[in-house]
Amino acid sequence: MPGPKANVGAADDDPDDSGDGVRIDMISGARMEGLTSMEKIRLILDGVRDGNIVILEEGLSPDEESRLIEVTMTEISPDDFTGIEIETYPKAEAGDQSFLDKLMGRESTQKLTVIGPANRIETLHKDENLISTLVSRK
Repeated sequence: MPGPKANVGAADDDPDDSGDGVRIDMISGARMEGLTSMEKIRLILDGVRDGNIVILEEGLSPDEESRLIEVTMTEISPDDFTGIEIETYPKAEAGDQSFLDKLMGRESTQKLTVIGPANRIETLHKDENLISTLVSRK
């Protein structure tokens, strides 16, 4: 009579089991489009608190980004959550904004944003074309 079988592929079957790797959540603009500001912030912070790097195809508005930082500051605890690192750069030049957007003082949210746990992500270099980051495993 055969004994119990080892579950050889268990790590491969569980998408939440990151093993030694770093999980990156890439969130499309379409996914964020129907969410309220607080739902966006919660989605981002829940991912980062789990140790994931979150990349937003389209960035947050300046108000949403400020609110994200504000909410993050209230949730920091030395033993549990050390905060976030956030880097953003525009996808398009400011010259690509419509005349009405410029006139009304609206900023485009068409930008790529990278957010990660402060204790795991370190920005090495940033310019208008490149964000270079070192991500530790913990």
